[in-house]
Amino acid sequence: MTYSTYMESPVGRLLLEGDEEGLRRVAFAKGDDKVGPAMRVPGPLQNAVNQLKAYFAGDLREFNLPLKLAGTPFQLSVWKALQDIPYGQTMSYGELARRVGTPKGSRAVGLANGSNPIAIVVPCHRVIGANGKLTGYGGGLDNKQTLLALERQRAGAQAALD
Repeated sequence: MTYSTYMESPVGRLLLEGDEEGLRRVAFAKGDDKVGPAMRVPGPLQNAVNQLKAYFAGDLREFNLPLKLAGTPFQLSVWKALQDIPYGQTMSYGELARRVGTPKGSRAVGLANGSNPIAIVVPCHRVIGANGKLTGYGGGLDNKQTLLALERQRAGAQAALD
């Protein structure tokens, strides 16, 4: 059985979907998504909601959730590589392409990045253009900027304490 729930976040309402095997989707809810009355979070999604809340509060830098990603072998390799980009850091599409073994495949990496079904948890927001500029993001460039600023601020604060 697939469960779904919504949660509010600093980047707007998020839609979470998953089942007993793992989290399948975190997406930015669109205005036309049906939102019913507040409901109890389904058990299989409670841990994901808790970890996302901790992430947004600055108390979590690395998610520890079972993920149920479905994609091509290439997409899966890109999504795995995304999870290796450290909190508070960014990487270019070209560098990500090199890391997955397709040095001339930055466009293919961009397409796979854009198909990531589990936003934020699989941090596709950490990928930027070669010139350091923010480029496309399914949740909108404002949200990409917000997520990166949140991480950089908290990573910088932690570095100052170390």
